[in-house]
Order: sequence, then structure tokens, then C-alpha cells
Amino acid sequence: METAASGLLMMMTEPNDVDLIRAIRTDGSLEATSQLYRRHWPSAWRAAFAVTGRRAMADDLAQEAFLDALRSLDRFDSDRSFPAWLHRITVNRALNALRDERRLVELGEAYPRQGEWVDEMAFDPDLMNALADLSPERRAVVVLHHWFGYSTAEIAEMLETPVGTVYSRLGRALDQLRSSLEVLDANT
Repeated sequence: METAASGLLMMMTEPNDVDLIRAIRTDGSLEATSQLYRRHWPSAWRAAFAVTGRRAMADDLAQEAFLDALRSLDRFDSDRSFPAWLHRITVNRALNALRDERRLVELGEAYPRQGEWVDEMAFDPDLMNALADLSPERRAVVVLHHWFGYSTAEIAEMLETPVGTVYSRLGRALDQLRSSLEVLDANT
């Protein structure tokens, strides 16, 4: 039986993602949508920015990914992690956008260079430049693993790629990053 005190405590505690998703699914709650957005959009934006290296593109991709997630909530499995699901959508959107424009823009020119605007996340410009030299697929696994802490199995599921491919991309990306950063250190 719910007491007045326990009811008040429930109203004072912040709802979890499953509660918010349930409210959105059942009555289209704008408040629940707003809370879910405020809670997870910054992380989606970071994922998009880390993969693309461009603020404006990250703004658009994170927004589009969040809208895709909201439109697809009926297919979301509440036993799973909403942030992981949103990261999957965001990273896939970012990879697709980079593939679509690959012919038009040299990827290395997309990342902010020394002296250009960099987000308050305080990305190291040397690291961002080294990341820019990675293929989008390798960059995605580095970002998901080292910045967001996903396991290789989780990344494989997110990117719909075999675990062995994730290990391979991660290993090769880290070797390439090491080489790039060692060359930089040697030149300074």
C-alpha cells in the first residue's frame, strides 16, 4: 500500500529512462520527452562530434538521431540501455553522413585544427588531428570504446559488425594513433 510519504518520495525522485519511455509511448508525454532529451542529447552530440569532428554536423546528426529514436520507441527493448541504443543510432548516422560526403570533402580537413573552435569538452587538438586521419569505421570504434566505455561486444552489436572486426579496427586504429602521436612528439 502506498503511503503519502512514499508517493511524495516517488514524485521527488527523477524517473528512470524506462519510466520516461513508458510515458512517451502511452500518452506522448512532452515532459517525459523533454527529460529524456535533456538527459541524453549531450552524450549523443559528443558521439556525433567525435566521429565527424564538426560542430554543425554534430548538432544536426545528434538532433536527427534523437528524432529517429523517438519515432522508433515502439521498437525499443526496455530491457536494454537507452543510451547505448541512442549512441548506436547516432554513430551509424554519423558514419553514413561521412560516407555520403567522402567524395566531396577531404576528411582530415573536417576536424578543427590548432587555433580553431573546439568544444568545451577540451579535446586535445593533436589527438583530434590524429583521429581525423583514421577511417570513419576505425574512429567510431575508438570513440565508442575509449570515450564512452562500451565493450567490444557492445560495439559489435551497435554497429552490426562481427566482434573480430571490432577488435581488428580497434587494434589498427590504436596502432595508427600511436604512430601519429609519436611522430608529433618527435617533431616537438
